[in-house]
Amino acid sequence: MEEPPVSGVDGVYGDRVTEDVERGGNGRGPRKQAPRRKLMMSEILEQAMQLFAERGYEGTTLQDVADAVGLSRPNLYNYVRSKEELLVAMVEATSQEAANSLRALRERSDLDSTQKLQALVRALVLQRANNPAQFRTLDRSEQALPSDIAERHLDSRRAVLREVTGVLDEGIVAGLFRPLDSRVTALSIIGMCNWVAWWFHPAPAHPAGPVAEQIAANAVAMVVQVDERRPSAPTPLGAVALLQQDLDYLARLLREAD
Repeated sequence: MEEPPVSGVDGVYGDRVTEDVERGGNGRGPRKQAPRRKLMMSEILEQAMQLFAERGYEGTTLQDVADAVGLSRPNLYNYVRSKEELLVAMVEATSQEAANSLRALRERSDLDSTQKLQALVRALVLQRANNPAQFRTLDRSEQALPSDIAERHLDSRRAVLREVTGVLDEGIVAGLFRPLDSRVTALSIIGMCNWVAWWFHPAPAHPAGPVAEQIAANAVAMVVQVDERRPSAPTPLGAVALLQQDLDYLARLLREAD
């Protein structure tokens, strides 16, 4: 870890960047950032994410970040004290923010499970598509993350999985979704969303919105309960397969209830 100077202004951690709040250098409590400082912190974080994505966390120094932003290294310390602070900001701006937004969507009472799943997938895709460097950086740097930051990142990933799994379970109980293994299905859907950060390149003529809508529709198509799946005259083997699917789901519910 690169050592900060003895004096200077304390750094800004993740949500403090987005909430435009920092702790004053005198330690007396939070104070509002000036607009120029907020813009500079956003630029520092953006450049750091890009460098981490290109060179890896270990291959990037604070001097590299300072050069990319156009600051001297001593001046950079007025905004951030270490690379770890930048990683904390990235985790909070990607993993934790995603988990919080998905939880809010899952708890909405005005949406059914199908609408919730569509909204969750859209949110994940748009986050990955609009901030690909953040996601790629964390994905590539997981093994190099300091233990406390890695734990935050892992907790947030687990929270995302819980939210998607929870919506799938709701839909299965309501009879809207097929009785699939909700954890496996959730992992499949999240993986589909995550890959957007690697292959999608936003442009004015190619916005992320239609891509998010299509992937959300694909996710729903994977799980939706279609009445036509039970034909009026099914083959014997087909009827047995459908019955076995329902029995497997019932058995899983009973095991989880024990």
